[in-house]
Amino acid sequence: MSLIRDLADQIVAAHRKDDLCIPIPKYSIHSPTPQVDNKAANDHYELAGAVAAIEMGFIEKDARILGKAWSRMTIQDGGFDALKWPSRPEHFDLLPWMRNMNPKAFAECPKRLGLYGVMPDADWVKRMVDAEIPTVQLRFKSEDRRKVVKQIRESVKAVQDSKTLLFINDHWREAVDEEAYGVHLGQEDLAIANLDAIREAGLRLGLSTHGYAEMVYADQYCPSYIAMGAVFPTNLKRMPTAPQGLGRLYQYAKLLSNYPLVAIGGIDQDSIPAVAKSGVGSLAVVRAITEAVDPKATVKHLQTLMRT
Repeated sequence: MSLIRDLADQIVAAHRKDDLCIPIPKYSIHSPTPQVDNKAANDHYELAGAVAAIEMGFIEKDARILGKAWSRMTIQDGGFDALKWPSRPEHFDLLPWMRNMNPKAFAECPKRLGLYGVMPDADWVKRMVDAEIPTVQLRFKSEDRRKVVKQIRESVKAVQDSKTLLFINDHWREAVDEEAYGVHLGQEDLAIANLDAIREAGLRLGLSTHGYAEMVYADQYCPSYIAMGAVFPTNLKRMPTAPQGLGRLYQYAKLLSNYPLVAIGGIDQDSIPAVAKSGVGSLAVVRAITEAVDPKATVKHLQTLMRT
């Protein structure tokens, strides 16, 4: 057996029960097997880490990032230890103090955003303000700009003179015009959104991530917070990756502990205590509130679960 194969097997065996492994998807001509670039790797620890990551169900771009992290960890810690897992910023070429050095860092938001309700329209935002939820996001889907502006304007008005912080999903232009507290964008939005306009308007920026590669990419922008998911299966949105699970969430939270963090995706009252143990300062919920018989009472109950 080759040294690389042996090292990879040690990593997989050491973490098989850590909830880091997810089922490997079925591959086809349209969804080919992930590739490990032997020529680009710096050493056998990098290759072993990447091979192990693929066997644990990480997508190809995350496996490449993890391979490099395993190499750095091995060098920095003075030797290979399969029982460890890369979790420090320097393993991933991240600088935890970058915000203080980067003039393009986005405005800060509270480290702990608390219960984070993702709501479909302004009426629900108003209900959340009445329930005194700490953070709310308006996720209003429409191609009609007049309707979008109306919804955002009403939502901004609803949170005035309250303690609820309002983020607008996707519609950054309207959010800037209506002076919302912040904007939440997906990775696909980064290439088309005018980030300078958002920053110069003083809005906070939250970014979605779905694994190591996207977290490393998001860090380059110094956003106000980073959202990580989907933690559990959800039917509300088509996700680019499989549910990450609690084991991965715990590792992601360690790596990005210098950021305000939001866990999102399939979280309900039964899973809140376990998710909160990850150390994230915020849990985003949708149906746990919108499908509740008494949403206001549910908000209070969910916040109690977060504290316990």
